[in-house]
Amino acid sequence: MRINKYLAECGLASRRKCEQYVLDGVVSVNGKIVTDLSATVEYSDTVTVNGSKIEPVRKHIYIMMNKPKGVVTTVSDDKGRKTVLDIVRKDYPNVRLFPVGRLDYDTEGLLILTTDGDLCHRLTHPSTEIEKVYSARIEGGITEAELAIVRRGVVIDGKRTKKSRAKSLGYNAQTKTTTIEIAITEGMNREVRRMFQIIGKNVTFLKRVAIGDLRLRGVDRGSYRKMTAEEVEYLKNV
Repeated sequence: MRINKYLAECGLASRRKCEQYVLDGVVSVNGKIVTDLSATVEYSDTVTVNGSKIEPVRKHIYIMMNKPKGVVTTVSDDKGRKTVLDIVRKDYPNVRLFPVGRLDYDTEGLLILTTDGDLCHRLTHPSTEIEKVYSARIEGGITEAELAIVRRGVVIDGKRTKKSRAKSLGYNAQTKTTTIEIAITEGMNREVRRMFQIIGKNVTFLKRVAIGDLRLRGVDRGSYRKMTAEEVEYLKNV
């Protein structure tokens, strides 16, 4: 198989990140450094990264997390902030888990962690276009005309966002906020917050509640659980 897919199967990282390891010249196959992304590997080959031998994960791990605010969705953070891997480290101290996609520092909700680099690559590839559903709370009210602008797509950094689904779930007169359910298929940086910012609305709370038909269930904020066989099967076939 291709070298980047092999590295991903070893739970090293996503395919894209694995490609960078190859280009950086830290991957060796049978004692020879490989920098060609078209190189292929057999299961019988000896593969090392930075001198450490790696092997494919025969049984992958799939975790559903309810990410809290104030945690970064990275493997490590140069600013010393808590990462999503720090949350699971006590149960998986020596496992190469990595997050599928990202949730912003101030956003909470459904996040998948896995050793399956192949699945991560497919779910995060732009061509997949799987819906990510969020519950957003904004200051003040919102009109149907304003929601229509969001649905059609707005221009962020010179690029128009793809069409989305958005509906108001009601206005809270006590807190003077409106709760909105919005579903997007892209993953631009702070996309939902910036979409509403363009129409003059400030998002005060944002939570991802679903990825496609996979809903955030049975997981308290800041905790996690192993995904069921049915949930994993859904993601593999979505």
